[in-house]
Parts: sequence; C-alpha cells; structure tokens
Amino acid sequence: MAVQIIAEAGVNHNGDIQTAQKLIEVAAQAGADIVKFQTFQAEKLVSKKAKKAEYQIENTSDSQEDTQLKMLKKLELSKEGHYQLMEYCQKQNIQFLSTGFDLESLDFLQEINIPFFKIPSGEITNLPYLKKIASFGKETILSTGMANLGEIEQALNILTKNGIPLFKITVLHCNTEYPTPMQDVNLKAMQAIQHAFGVKVGYSDHTMGIEVAIAAVALGATVIEKHFTLDKNANGPDHKASLEPEELKQMVISIRNIEKALGNGIKKPSESESKNIEIARKSVHLAKNLPAGHILTEQDFIMKRPANGISPMLLEQLIGRTLIKSQEEDYQLQWTDII
Repeated sequence: MAVQIIAEAGVNHNGDIQTAQKLIEVAAQAGADIVKFQTFQAEKLVSKKAKKAEYQIENTSDSQEDTQLKMLKKLELSKEGHYQLMEYCQKQNIQFLSTGFDLESLDFLQEINIPFFKIPSGEITNLPYLKKIASFGKETILSTGMANLGEIEQALNILTKNGIPLFKITVLHCNTEYPTPMQDVNLKAMQAIQHAFGVKVGYSDHTMGIEVAIAAVALGATVIEKHFTLDKNANGPDHKASLEPEELKQMVISIRNIEKALGNGIKKPSESESKNIEIARKSVHLAKNLPAGHILTEQDFIMKRPANGISPMLLEQLIGRTLIKSQEEDYQLQWTDII
C-alpha cells in the first residue's frame, strides 16, 4: 500500500479562503494525497489567558495578539469556508481533511463526512475528545508529540474500548517543536511504537527540510504529514517550519522514489541488472600457454571476464584434470577441453 502523504495546510491560510484555495492547488500539483486544514472555535480551544508558545511569539508580528485566543480567532475557518474548500478539493482532485480541536468541531467534521479523523498531539490526554472520536468508529490517525509510550497506550485503550478497532488506527511519531531540532527527532521511536502496540505507524514532521520525512518512509512509515506554505516568511505561527511549494513537490517525488526502492525484500538479480551478470562476473581462463596432456594445477588458472565459461566457484573440480589439446594463455577454458 502506498504511503499516504498529508500536506498540512493547517492555519497557513491566515484566515483567507483564497489563500486556502491556493494551498489546495499547491498540494495537488505536488502530488500529495490529502490536504489538511484545522477546524476549531477559538473560544472553545483556549482560555482567555492562555499564553502563546515561544515559536508562536517569534513567528507572529502583531503585538495586539498577546494571547493564543487573539491569534487563533483570526485563523478560524467558517462552516461555509469548509464547504468551499471541500468543493475546491474535488476540482483539484485531492482529498480534503481537517483536524478538529474541540467537541463541536468534531461533530461538524463528522457531519460533512470527512474520510477519517486526525487526532493532534495536544489532544492525546483529552479523555472526552478521544471518546468522541472513537464514537464515530472511523479510521483514525493519532499524533504523539510530547507523549511517552504510557500515554500512547492510554489513548489507544480509550479509542479501542469506545469503538475503534486497533487495525483502524495509525500512530504518528511526532515532535511538537516548530521547527524540530535534528537531535530531537528520534525517528527510531516510530519503530518502538510499532513494536510496542502492533499498529501502523507514520511520522508527522516539523523539521526544516525534507530528508527526515523521506528517512521515515525508509524506516516503515505508512503516513507522512508535513506542513507547507506559500511563503515561509509570511506572518503566522506555522509558516517558518513549513515547506514552500517546490520543496513539497520534491518531498513527494522523493518519497515515491523511496517506496519503489524499498522493493519486496527478496534478494535476487533484478530485471535491469540481469543482463550485466555475464559482463561483470568472471570465468576460468588459462594463465599461461599449456601443452596437450598437461595436468592442471591452481597456478594454471586466472579468473577473467566474461562469465560465460566455467564458474570460478567450480575451480577445485578442475585441479588434477588433463588438458586434451594445447591452449594459449588467456584462453577461456571449457568442460570439453579436459578429461
């Protein structure tokens, strides 16, 4: 099954539908499978006094936005906006998805029949939220930034006890720092999650660049999620740690190449290289001029290309045999030359 590539538009539309539509175009042109937004009512997501994260402070320039609430209020998508974006996704031939951040938003996403649910890292310890997601019984992707194995296990138990079988859940390893320092990526944790819980795994990437997402595919990720933007220098909390259009396109191309390169795990000559076996390997040749009746010794042989004669692996079967007629140095020995 092909790796699902989720192009995370998130809130990089900055509250503007036309920008959101342009992001959809970029994701589709890059070859992503899904473009994902965020659905929330700011008042139900954060309290009035909730402080902004360091990266949010650094990446937003409006001094009036001194709380998360003020910042997020500008980034909400209306219900009508959702319908507009869904319709635009259909035109662009890409799957629409959105992450809900409060219970009412989850109900709305179920109402508009999104194909599956994506649980963001911040909700992994939110019992009512997890139970609500589970009640829908749909395929679910769980991000695990900031979590340990125990918290992942708790979340999985809640989901499975309340309506979602384990085979419908994919768990994404993630680090919730924007951008994530390379030394904090810990990609091997994705494999640890897979071994611990027997689930499908993937990676939600917040590093700069594309190499870590590509490496995750090589390590077994079935889903890759990556933020993208029209312009990294735009004002907003997530632009800096996002890919620009050409980078997103290159990431998709690279992931598809890695998928092909992984193969089926059976070690045998490939179709493309089989023609080179005779050219690259060697066969038994004579190292010197030898007379008829000569009894062959190991010193009489030299291994040279091409490999359309006697294999060097059969050398020991030649020692002590008799040459029927004289042959010159460099001659490729055949079984018919000896008795």
